[in-house]
Amino acid sequence: MLASDLDTPVGRLRAVSDGEALVRVTWIPHAGTVPPEGDAVSRETVRQLAAYFAGELTVFDLPLRFQGGSAFERDVWQAMRAIPYGETWTYGDLAERIGGVARAVGGACGRNPIPVVVPCHRVVGASGKLVGFSGGDGVESKRQLLDLERGQASLF
Repeated sequence: MLASDLDTPVGRLRAVSDGEALVRVTWIPHAGTVPPEGDAVSRETVRQLAAYFAGELTVFDLPLRFQGGSAFERDVWQAMRAIPYGETWTYGDLAERIGGVARAVGGACGRNPIPVVVPCHRVVGASGKLVGFSGGDGVESKRQLLDLERGQASLF
């Protein structure tokens, strides 16, 4: 596995590649972190993430490989990619789309191995409430990502 790091307004992100596709994006601590050797895929991911955080990119164009997870989880992760930039769907909307239940969709969202690129932050509770986010500072990071996409606040 090869990786590249990027400091963002929602924390330091590491893009991990298997050499052919992006397999993981994770939040990592800043202190004492030495970026591992990157490859073309992880470097391109970092380039696209930087453009996203600068408000210059609304759709990621990267090869993805979902490793692990059940078939249902992979279906959820794939379905989240259809949520347009700046919009939100509820867990129920996503469940209806793939043939599941909202609670199971929520669990799959929480196990999304490629957050931000696969926009689990765009999935909200039934009332539109921001609930659950496994990355960064949790729901606050989710709020920041949605604010960025809606042009409501500058993260810089």
